[in-house]
Formats: sequence, structure tokens, C-alpha cells
Amino acid sequence: MTSRPARRVPLLFTEESRAGDTHVNLSAVRHDGDHLWVAGDETATVERLTAHVEDGAVVRYDRQVTVALGDLVDLPAGSDEEADVEGLARAGDHLWAVGSHSLKRKRIRDRDRDAKARKRLRTVVREENRYVVVRLPVDPATGLPAREVHRDGEVLTSAVLAGDDALTELLADDDLLAPFTAIPSKDNGVDVEGVAVHLTADGELRLYLGFRGPVLRGWAVLLETRPVTHPEDPHRLELGKFSDGETGSARYRLHLLDLGGLGIRDLCPDGDDLLVLAGPSMSLSGPVRVHRWTGAARTDAADVVRADQLPVELELPHGDGVDHPEGIALVPARAPGGRPQLLVVLDSPAPDRHVPGGMLADVHDLPGR
Repeated sequence: MTSRPARRVPLLFTEESRAGDTHVNLSAVRHDGDHLWVAGDETATVERLTAHVEDGAVVRYDRQVTVALGDLVDLPAGSDEEADVEGLARAGDHLWAVGSHSLKRKRIRDRDRDAKARKRLRTVVREENRYVVVRLPVDPATGLPAREVHRDGEVLTSAVLAGDDALTELLADDDLLAPFTAIPSKDNGVDVEGVAVHLTADGELRLYLGFRGPVLRGWAVLLETRPVTHPEDPHRLELGKFSDGETGSARYRLHLLDLGGLGIRDLCPDGDDLLVLAGPSMSLSGPVRVHRWTGAARTDAADVVRADQLPVELELPHGDGVDHPEGIALVPARAPGGRPQLLVVLDSPAPDRHVPGGMLADVHDLPGR
């Protein structure tokens, strides 16, 4: 049964962001104390919104601050080209952002004649800023990312995985994913749309990337990595090697998830579990579900994860051509002592979701456990 939102909460943006349509192209969200981090897929920025509390409850998120990725890391195509940010994560001292790692096929426009439409469809574009994983240290004094943060004699640096170190350079040799690296997103090609970061009890960082595509005979793809600072440049990342016996010196491992033929649209950590937002890999409306992968962060071997290990937590509502759930985040309960709730941001918002200055996000109750 489709879940009805327990409430809706406004996300309010600056006039400049609204002029750039960031508020109607939201693709990622993550909760962070009194703040929400959000991103649109048409810029190379991330946005911080701050909770406005009345009578102990958050009634809106506003006071937007824009953080330009190009001010903090060296983007491969410079700061003016969009990064197609599709996922955000927050763990320890850092905020993480990931691009889609996808090729883009041009769309047919309503005004295009047949020959022009065919020409546009055969045009495939590679935009280098899409192929990035970005790590940003958050300055505790400001709550905002900085290029460097000095703390207790340690220097935390912003860094990027891109260029020769890019993930797709590895996937080009993968026996499952290599054929899909040359296929555009929305055509069942490689298309990253979610990221989650988990810090283990002994301080090991595990980064998970969820793929909207490809979906392989109904199985969705999740990739697990161990990014570390590059030894030759503190502002670059590289993928560290796994040291366990199963994967030896590999620099990533794949998990195949049975999501009923859907791809991964976002990931959200919940303790050692992962909440997985699942939706169509193609340009279709629904179905959209939230699955729970129990104990995902404790998994130490490449897995085929069956449907019975991925119970459905929520069936999310969606529109026809509008209201596409794109990002999920756990937020504190409205009432003190209650269970955390799930905030959902949507792309292509329906007209009734527009409010002066921004958009309404949905907040859902999660089943009790």
C-alpha cells in the first residue's frame, strides 16, 4: 500500500537558485544536525539549508548557503560546467558529493522536426565534471566545507576522485559493467544516483555508490569502495585496496540487489543498515519503493542480495511525469523521543508542491522495528 506523507515541510531557496531552477531539480539530500544539505543536478554546487524551529518542531528549512565545488576542489572541466550531483553523504568530519558518472543523450524537443529529432537522439555527450567523487571537510566553526580545515595538529583536505583515478577507469575492465560504460544514462547505461558513507567502529571508511543503471536482468548494482587520500596530492583521492581474503587487493566490490527490476535512486544509512530508494532506470514514473538492507555495513564479501533480504519499508507516492522521488534522508521525529522520519525530495515537482520561495518535501513515518 502506498504510504501517505505524515507531513510536508517547505524547503526555501534564494532568488538566484530559483532563477536557476535548483529548487525544481533536486537530486540529493542529507540531514546534518540543524541543517539539510541538498543538491540539484543542473549545477556544480551543493546547498545548505537551516532548520527553522517553532514549538520544538521544524516548520521549514531556509537560510540557504551555496557552496561551489569548484572553489574547494579542482573539477576536471572547471567550475562553470555542471557536475550533475546525484548523491550526498555526511560522516565524521566530511561531506561527500558524487556525480552521475554518466554519458548524456540529447532529448527530443517539442519543436524538433523528424530529422532534427533523430539527429539529437544520436548525439551523446560526455561532461567530465559528472565523473567525480568529492570529499569536503566541514569546518566546525562555520558548519561549512573548506578547502582545508586545521584541527588538533591535523590538516583535513578537500579532495576529488576524477581523471585518471576516476571510477569509470576501473569499470572499463569489469566483467559485468564494462559494456555499459559506453551507454548513456536512461538507456540502461552507467548512472550513479546515490551515495552513503559508513564509518566502522575501528575508523574504516566504507563508501557505497548506488546505480540507477544498469539493471542486469532485473538486478540493481551497488558498488562499495574505500577512498583514501592520494599519497602524492592531498587534494586528490584514490581507491584503497580491500585487504580481506575474499577480494584480496581489489579496489571495489559489487553487490547485486534484487529490487524487483528497479534501479537505485538514492541510499541512506540507518545505523548498520542501508535504506535503498528504488525506482525505474528509464525515464518513467514509478513504481518507487524504499527497501531496507539490514546489516549492509557489516557485509564483508561481494554479495548477491535476494529479495527476502531487502524488505520494502515504504511504497512512495509519485506522479505521472511529475513528483519523482530523487533523494531520501533520515530527520529527527517531529515529537521528542519519537522515531526518526524519512524526508523525501522530489524532481519535477507537481504544481501543488510549489510554495512561495521554494518547494514542499514529504516526510514519512517509517515502520516500527
